[in-house]
Amino acid sequence: MTTAAVTVVLVTILINGFSGVAALVHWQAILPGMKKAAVPESWLTFPIGTFKTLGAVGLLAGLLVQLPSLIIAAAIGLVLFFVCALYTHIRAADFTAQFFLAVFFLGMACASLVLTLTA
Repeated sequence: MTTAAVTVVLVTILINGFSGVAALVHWQAILPGMKKAAVPESWLTFPIGTFKTLGAVGLLAGLLVQLPSLIIAAAIGLVLFFVCALYTHIRAADFTAQFFLAVFFLGMACASLVLTLTA
């Protein structure tokens, strides 16, 4: 893998790992955005926190064992997750900071996927 691919994947791991753990512990700072998007707080544990954390773990495991197919699978999972997240925010007309963070997270997941596929 190229240095750019590894760097992008590492940043994607960090942001999704932090965000996933924040959701799992129901960090108070994210609750207002959840309410605005009409997402129940109970979803923070599963599916939101679980899927983000598993995506980060999958990317990390793929890097550690040098298995690009695992990175690709985890990146695809994160892309699908964030497409659904953005759809949820758009349906609720929620264009707060969490919407734009989801756009950034989607971009990073896409970049991780594309750079791994082309490496």
